Amino acid sequence: MTSSTQNTSFDEASQSAGTEQDVTATAPGRTRPRWFRPALAAAVLVPVLAIGGGVAAAAHKTIELDYDGDVSQVTTWSGSVAGFLEKEGIELAEHDEVAPGLDTALDEGSVVVIRVAQQVQLEVDGETTTIWTTAGSVQELMAFMSASGREASIMASSRSIIDGRDPLALPLVEDGDVLLAVDGREETRYFDGATSVRDALTEFGIELGEEDEVSLAAGPADEVLLKVTRISTSERTETAEVAFETETRTSASMFKDQSKVIQAGVAGERTIVYSVRTVDGEEVEVTEVSNELTTAPVTKIIEQGTKARPVAAPAASSSTSSSSSASSSSGGGGSVGGDVWARLAQCESGGNPSIVSASGKYHGLYQFTVATWQSVGGSGLPSQASASEQTQRAQALQARSGWGQWPACSSKLGLR
Repeated sequence: MTSSTQNTSFDEASQSAGTEQDVTATAPGRTRPRWFRPALAAAVLVPVLAIGGGVAAAAHKTIELDYDGDVSQVTTWSGSVAGFLEKEGIELAEHDEVAPGLDTALDEGSVVVIRVAQQVQLEVDGETTTIWTTAGSVQELMAFMSASGREASIMASSRSIIDGRDPLALPLVEDGDVLLAVDGREETRYFDGATSVRDALTEFGIELGEEDEVSLAAGPADEVLLKVTRISTSERTETAEVAFETETRTSASMFKDQSKVIQAGVAGERTIVYSVRTVDGEEVEVTEVSNELTTAPVTKIIEQGTKARPVAAPAASSSTSSSSSASSSSGGGGSVGGDVWARLAQCESGGNPSIVSASGKYHGLYQFTVATWQSVGGSGLPSQASASEQTQRAQALQARSGWGQWPACSSKLGLR
């Protein structure tokens, strides 16, 4: 964005000779401000009476002085505008304007108008521009800019308005309409006399927030547009779940196909704070302010067995089988084959499928209780079932609950 300095002028001659950057305070088609009237009168007053020569020009006279809107009657012996200003101790700054011109002769009833130029920063066609203007109000300045085909606006400080100070050296309007645009609505009011931005907002009943923006521009119907943009900054807090990790540990006390969870995993939580900038109710900018882990996740821990299951023992010799068969026959049931189950059955019951403990509680090859037998699908008494069914039910029990169902014999046989 570039910045430049321009000057407005109420001298019509300079307007016609100006460059593209010259800015005038009067828009075509508008009623001329009061400081133009002396310029028109000057065309009549400039010719000095020839009779009496220099004596007439230097005669004592009363003239009207309009100094930037402050009008007074002044008596003077000065014969020209330049001489009058010098006698009165009025010094013009570089951008100030006087009408009629300095060389113009003064006569009784002449009017001298001085306009003090003020510096104003505004946006013109997207560029920041600083100009000197003798316009009497923002409305007057904006009307000309609009008529010249330039999009212009002035940003006013809302902080100054809130603090009770007017942000501009120029009044907003003098005897004219103001179009207010705020909070999605528009309203037009007429204001008598010179009215400041602060006074207009007060009249409209508008309270400004510290971050609100106030802009001034030409309205659509020759009024001045007073636009208030609501801006606020707030904080928003959000939380996000943090997934837990899983850790696996080895255990030599369990078989390879066994595992167990020794610590449950629990998700953690992260708290994120955002700064949110809102313009007229819509979010336009969201900035992350902080991001903290407020609750740490708990790791899930699993133990995995590493012990190999025992391999089935080789088939028993014929003599052992005969002996076992004979023993089984004497017990009233078939024998179990020569594998790990046969060894377990031998340890638990001597390999007798119909044996019942002295207490009557434990039955068969694997010394089932009736309740355990039924839990694996058996019916009746275990000691009344065939050896193959007892082995099948024992295998189901082991798959479900492990070798610990036969603590003494499984340890003796090295099964756990």
